[in-house]
Amino acid sequence: MKKIYSLLIALSLVLVSSCDLDLQQDPNNVAPETASLNLVLNRIQIDFATFFNQTGDTGMRLTRMLNQGSNIYEQTHAPVTQNARWTNAYANILNNIKFLVPLAEEANFRRHAGMARVMQAYTLMTLVDQFDDVPWSEALDPGTTLSPNLDEGSAVYAVALATLQAAREDFAASSIGTPQDLFYNGTWANWVRLINALELKYHLNRKLVDPSGSAAAINALIAANNFIQPGQEFVFRFGTNLTDPDSRHPRFASQYQPGGGGDYQSTWFMWRMTEEKSVPDPRARFYFYRQVIVNPTDADQLRCLGEIAPGHYLAGGWPFCLPGTRGYWGRDHLNAEGIPPDGEGRTAWGVYPAGGRFDNNAGAAVSPTAGAGGQGVHPIMLPSFVDFMIAEAIQTMDGVSGDAKAYLDAGIQKSMNYVRAQSVATTQAGVINTFQPLADYNEQVEDYLEVVDREWSQANADDRMDIIGREYWLALFGNGNESYNLYRRTGKPGNMQPGLLENFGTFPRSMFYPNNHVVTNNNARQKSESRTERVFWDTNPEGNSWVY
Repeated sequence: MKKIYSLLIALSLVLVSSCDLDLQQDPNNVAPETASLNLVLNRIQIDFATFFNQTGDTGMRLTRMLNQGSNIYEQTHAPVTQNARWTNAYANILNNIKFLVPLAEEANFRRHAGMARVMQAYTLMTLVDQFDDVPWSEALDPGTTLSPNLDEGSAVYAVALATLQAAREDFAASSIGTPQDLFYNGTWANWVRLINALELKYHLNRKLVDPSGSAAAINALIAANNFIQPGQEFVFRFGTNLTDPDSRHPRFASQYQPGGGGDYQSTWFMWRMTEEKSVPDPRARFYFYRQVIVNPTDADQLRCLGEIAPGHYLAGGWPFCLPGTRGYWGRDHLNAEGIPPDGEGRTAWGVYPAGGRFDNNAGAAVSPTAGAGGQGVHPIMLPSFVDFMIAEAIQTMDGVSGDAKAYLDAGIQKSMNYVRAQSVATTQAGVINTFQPLADYNEQVEDYLEVVDREWSQANADDRMDIIGREYWLALFGNGNESYNLYRRTGKPGNMQPGLLENFGTFPRSMFYPNNHVVTNNNARQKSESRTERVFWDTNPEGNSWVY
């Protein structure tokens, strides 16, 4: 797959067939009669993976999965930072899908159409999840208007559901043509199982605005029991090629360079994985790679070493500066300090999901050829996510029946299994098996499940939802889209580490519209500076009383 991916990045830049073009035809404007639907679909898949990473970064930082810079929320995620994802969604993904689907239907390339529609539905839902009202009915048709009006978020969500149902019909129909499937390698039944998982996500997000309808739909999906299973993960896989093109996982490429650098991991997320429970999370050595295995002592490298924790941190019992003493080196939430020369000290992305190094206490610096060389994945929708969503539905929705604890346990187990399985499928297999044989790992997982079981048995209903939310959040590492939705939808996990300033602003319940949309669209309006506007399915209390 990594070699195929490298070739496809290059090939996808050319969306015309090898036939001769009329000399008066602009080769940059692809016409239906000259387009290769395979190459158009390849380009859609690659742009879709980029969109997932662009939007997921926002959610990871807001939900303390990665460090969120700036001192206050009002300084984060400015309109200009939304430009690339907006352009990618509309000019690339949705525009190319609009071009492809009619041609695919005409040629009876129904699998091409089905794949494109699934990605269209995910893209539309994610746009609504981040911005709420977005252009759709007047979008993608410059012949009609250059300033499309916004459609209500609920209406665009409904379009996404209809698109998923149309995709289901595509995969059920007879079809010619074999697209290059970068996700499931031509196992079309897995696309149908994925559609069911995305419909589950759709109805769960809408549970507050349509309780009975969502409950009925979720019950029907659970009864049908045709979701993705282990081995059917919806992930985008990366390779190890450094240049021309760079096929590595983008988190690896940005951090595993001479001198290190890149992301700061979240002190809070690392603390919850390594220090909170009586046993460490077995996934920690896969998620995080420590370049140093003991805490630094030089305040010039890590300024907070010479500081007293803020008063509200002390009062709330939140960790400050470093989680524990074992070299997990990140940053607290909303830390806007300058960047010291600490690139070879800070904790890096590990072998999962970024294709970095497994942490076997080596304590060596990162490099462009270290670990799995970037052979990681974007975890877009995993079987474990489905179990956690069902557990939430059972725990929080009237009319959804089942055993929430059984789904919680299944979600944890599937997450643990997949993180290790994906990691040992890389060149890090020898390091992993030597340091942590499978039998030892499975024993650690059993110990972890026993801790969760004790917590559950002592918890009330709200605390049990907090356990579900916490375990889902921990399993989501690398996927900020679902963590942002989870946090706004449920307020879980609760008791999040606050910003370093006591008054750190108001948590953004939706994003600013991109600058390139507001400036060029005469019908556009920008949101208020506080970004308190909620997406249509978020009817939870306003302000930091719900999430902060």
